[in-house]
Amino acid sequence: MKFSPTYDEILVSPLQTEEVIRKTMRVTKDLQAADYLSDSTVERYLFNGDVRRNSFTLSLNSEKADSFLPLIYGKVEPTRKGSILFITYSFFPGTVFFITFWVVVVFFMTLFFLTLHQDWKLALTCIVIGGGNYLFSCRQFMRKVKESQRALHQMLDLQPNDRH
Repeated sequence: MKFSPTYDEILVSPLQTEEVIRKTMRVTKDLQAADYLSDSTVERYLFNGDVRRNSFTLSLNSEKADSFLPLIYGKVEPTRKGSILFITYSFFPGTVFFITFWVVVVFFMTLFFLTLHQDWKLALTCIVIGGGNYLFSCRQFMRKVKESQRALHQMLDLQPNDRH
């Protein structure tokens, strides 16, 4: 069981593997080359990331920082009539670190209030606030997954019915 939320999907595309990778490259700002691009060039990119021969790691291009944007891992496998994409959406490692950090802090605060202060109301308040924060993070993540999915599906010219 994973602590941080992830979302997996399998997409079937009539496009060959090379065409999927080519399309992905056209709309992805390469993170290694990002220093050399002007601001006007960057606006046209849909994703930030790294595209390789049969895989990619992307995130939706955003003008402002967003801790809930998913990191999109994709692997493209060829088939006779196109390709299959194995997609995983997950939090960035930094976001996982901070969520884990706050869960640990809340856990120790709860223990502190239960053992040293023997105040179950404050301990319960810690649990409710920590749980609420975690649930909020999961809901925001899933909302951002939907946005990223729409962009990815649109880029690949897939209709909602084409999803598996």
